[in-house]
Amino acid sequence: MENSRGIQYPRFLRSIFKNFSTSWLACIPLVAVITVVWSTAAHAQLYDDPVAANPEQFQLVLDSIFLLFCSVLVIFMNAGFGMLETGFCRQKNAVNILSKNLIVFAIATIAYWAIGYGLMYGEGSAFIGTSGFFFAGDGTPYGDGNYPDAVPASISFLFQVAFAATAATIVSGAVAERIKYDAFLVFSFLLVAISYPITGHWVWDGGWLSEMGFSDFAGSTVVHSVGGWAALAGAAILGPRLGKYQEGRTSALPGHNMGFATLGCLILWIGWFGFNPGSELAATANVPHIAVTTNLAAAAGGITSTLTTWTKDGKPDLSMTINGILAGLVGITAGCADVDMWEAVVIGAIAGVIVVFSVSFFDSIKIDDPVGATSVHLVCGIWGTLAVGIFGTGNFITQLIGIIAIGAFTLIFSGVVWSILKATIGIRVHREEEMQGLDISEHGMEAYSGFVKEADILSGGAGIPSSASINE
Repeated sequence: MENSRGIQYPRFLRSIFKNFSTSWLACIPLVAVITVVWSTAAHAQLYDDPVAANPEQFQLVLDSIFLLFCSVLVIFMNAGFGMLETGFCRQKNAVNILSKNLIVFAIATIAYWAIGYGLMYGEGSAFIGTSGFFFAGDGTPYGDGNYPDAVPASISFLFQVAFAATAATIVSGAVAERIKYDAFLVFSFLLVAISYPITGHWVWDGGWLSEMGFSDFAGSTVVHSVGGWAALAGAAILGPRLGKYQEGRTSALPGHNMGFATLGCLILWIGWFGFNPGSELAATANVPHIAVTTNLAAAAGGITSTLTTWTKDGKPDLSMTINGILAGLVGITAGCADVDMWEAVVIGAIAGVIVVFSVSFFDSIKIDDPVGATSVHLVCGIWGTLAVGIFGTGNFITQLIGIIAIGAFTLIFSGVVWSILKATIGIRVHREEEMQGLDISEHGMEAYSGFVKEADILSGGAGIPSSASINE
């Protein structure tokens, strides 16, 4: 091949010209220019990027992303609570329970944004915060530096609101299957807006319990026992479900879907890796240790609760395996950052035993808790907080004082609110509505609409109980 002037091209060039069009060949220099420019820009960015050039700034960005990830895990725990509670209760109340667990996070977010975050973290006294209501993203009212000198206040708020919502969600399980929907929503708002943040301020924002040396790393008492005390007050004032206690004995009212309950447990187990490690509030070298102690305690709790019920009742009980895992998680929450791994196993194992006998105890005094929320979150939250004084760095007497103070405040506040609601809008559905199921009486819909009727038709009606008998 030769050009118009008769110059002969080398063979390799003749091959290129033969196999590629002129348009393709024209792209070669363009690609070369782009490659050079891109390489130069990347090389310059390595030195000009303020994050790469400033390790402290890079750490703040890493901490922010870490807290965002943990916040999402904790928020996702709402799905776990919803599945767990739905599975442990009867199908005629499934819509009501799912609705409560969904709307409670929305209510908690608004309550904490408007009032709670300011009471908990706002500048004020050793008892209560008095600034920063209606969170606007500025860290100044809370004594925090502004980004980029500190982690953005917005991500701190998101992480904390996920914790606040957890306290309210705990209450839902203990009052399930007979609570009026509107009464539960009002109580949840007040718990997250007022009670939870005040006691949280005492511990997590330099309040009077913090000054005494009370230690609760991720909230065995601040979150779980607070939710448990509120749940206990509600269940006691509300009274047991129809048919639960009669003729001096306790009747089983089994849940309708253990698959849901098991899935809920697993979601909560995973979510706890945001709950506990996230409470480090930074991506530090201690995060893996916190994750491992959390997991060990959960595993130990599941094993000991299973063995305990197996020995006590003759058969392993899946519901108690579930609650044992959760008991271990609640128990380790206060001390997960500073106990050894073998100590985490001991804490979780003891929690797994405690929860089994706690459920029986509350039944013996006729406190009806359909999901065992008071046993898991209140009783094992108390144990986990005391365990910090036994195995961790806390003082046992100081831990006990904190438990009593927070418990008394929450119990009195909850008792007053529940009593006022009972005297005004009422807190319990009518007998007929409870027998029918809250899905129909409170929401006008069914979780499994048409399922039982279709099953009747397919089977010819033989051997299949009616929907009324199933619902009851």
